[in-house]
Amino acid sequence: MPILKLRQDDERAEAEFELDYLTSLTTRERFELMLRKSREMALLLRRHERRRTTQVTKRT
Repeated sequence: MPILKLRQDDERAEAEFELDYLTSLTTRERFELMLRKSREMALLLRRHERRRTTQVTKRT
């Protein structure tokens, strides 16, 4: 996987780099990447116990 190196933050260059990388993949590679990331997210959710999001409570 290629690595992008920039002297300063440049969101446009980062987005172009990401899109160029994703369009260079075959359909099979994109699905494999998607499935691998989905498994990674499921593992993280299990590891961190699917905590509920914090809620703001009003003081009365």
